[in-house]
Amino acid sequence: MERRRGAELEAVLLDAAWAELMESGYAQLTMEAVAARAQTGKQVLYRRWRNRAELVIASMRHHAGSIVENVPDTGSLRGDVLGVLQQMADRFTQLGPDTIHGLMAEAPDLDPEVYSRMTGVMAAIVKRAAERGEIATADVPVVVLTAPTNLMRHEIFFSHSPVPSSTITALVDDVFLPLVGFSRGT
Repeated sequence: MERRRGAELEAVLLDAAWAELMESGYAQLTMEAVAARAQTGKQVLYRRWRNRAELVIASMRHHAGSIVENVPDTGSLRGDVLGVLQQMADRFTQLGPDTIHGLMAEAPDLDPEVYSRMTGVMAAIVKRAAERGEIATADVPVVVLTAPTNLMRHEIFFSHSPVPSSTITALVDDVFLPLVGFSRGT
């Protein structure tokens, strides 16, 4: 058998992790089981990901795509933020509460970059909105910039069922848009 390397090997590992997650669930997922499914040693996994939480996140991005690489561009600030939050809600639905809660329990073991990725997404959305004239400036405090995604994480974390679209809409319309100075008349 020819030895797999690079992107080919990584795709096999991520596919194995996804299959194991879907079959066994987060609580039962082990690096050993993923390595066995990928027909390799667990040290191959540990060279790429420090722990199962990082592996599962990478597998999720591989399987479902990265929000960072697919930032919505609907032509409106409201539509873009609704799109991001809907993608987050869809991930929750796809992964299920057990995986989300398992990942959150292991949050201290994750690279802080996992949490900061959404700041860049929101900054890009706000910048486009300012360029379109929907808001006065893209110079928004980070705490405001990250409010919708952090509140969405809160909804996801404390929920055991899909986040209703009415909650997503309220996070955008009642919290975020007023904070950035968006006016419906704009």
